[in-house]
Amino acid sequence: MRGEKSEYAMKQYPMRQILTAAGFSSAGWYGKKRRQGIAYKKPGPEPILSDEKLLEEILKEIRNSIFNSQGYKKISRRLKERGIKANRKRVYRLMKDKGLLLPTKNKKNGSSRKHDGTIITDMPNRMWGTDGKKFYTEEDGWCWFFGVIDHCNDEILGWHAVKIGDRFAALEPVKQACKKVFYSLEHNICKGTGLFLRADHGSQYDSNDFQKEREFLGIEYSPAFVRSPECNGIIERFHRTLQEQLFGVMQFKNLEEAREWIGYFIVNYNHHWIIERLGYQSPICYRENQEKLCLKIA
Repeated sequence: MRGEKSEYAMKQYPMRQILTAAGFSSAGWYGKKRRQGIAYKKPGPEPILSDEKLLEEILKEIRNSIFNSQGYKKISRRLKERGIKANRKRVYRLMKDKGLLLPTKNKKNGSSRKHDGTIITDMPNRMWGTDGKKFYTEEDGWCWFFGVIDHCNDEILGWHAVKIGDRFAALEPVKQACKKVFYSLEHNICKGTGLFLRADHGSQYDSNDFQKEREFLGIEYSPAFVRSPECNGIIERFHRTLQEQLFGVMQFKNLEEAREWIGYFIVNYNHHWIIERLGYQSPICYRENQEKLCLKIA
């Protein structure tokens, strides 16, 4: 009887308290149990797919993707869209073990002035960002890419690839964006819309011709801080994507071939490139959903 009572009393104390009183660590105790062959089982339900099967699906997603590379978050999202449920941390672990993760980037940029505000807008066509980027072709040498991007949904509204990257080349995607959104290039077509244009202090954008055309269209100007790429970070981030997906992996024969590939990529980017801050939606999908929401509210 006493033995039964003593055994009952022992059960009232948790194992961690007993180990503490005895001077042992809980980690050493449970580690000893595993070393003795006692299997440790993680809490929660068993995953539907084993690690081997899930890795196969990850590799399939990477091979079948229209883009050059994608991070583990986007892979997790695309697996979910296919009906494959997998924890994001698990996808990260498997991709890390197989060396499938994208390299990390150094965030330091030597800005002369700290930009601690936000450049993201709540609605489309409130701020457009524009900038130029150089790329190389075998026959035509160094060429220029100019683009205009919406700060709300990261959609490319206009672009131009050309050999000489002067002020007139920089104006071309701005005109394309105006035609696409406002259907015209008439005087003051953008006036009163609340639209601002963000650009850095490159010679193309500080030129009289560029500024006069911008004023003619009625677009307000919002120049970036000097040596502060965060101020124009939306188009800068797109340029990084363009470099990783196209310029850094393709060898163009000439400018004409480059234009074909750039056009193909931008169509896929606008329709299929998912962005984390947009809730893992593509630029066009996000804009269309925003427009539907506005119609319901109205």
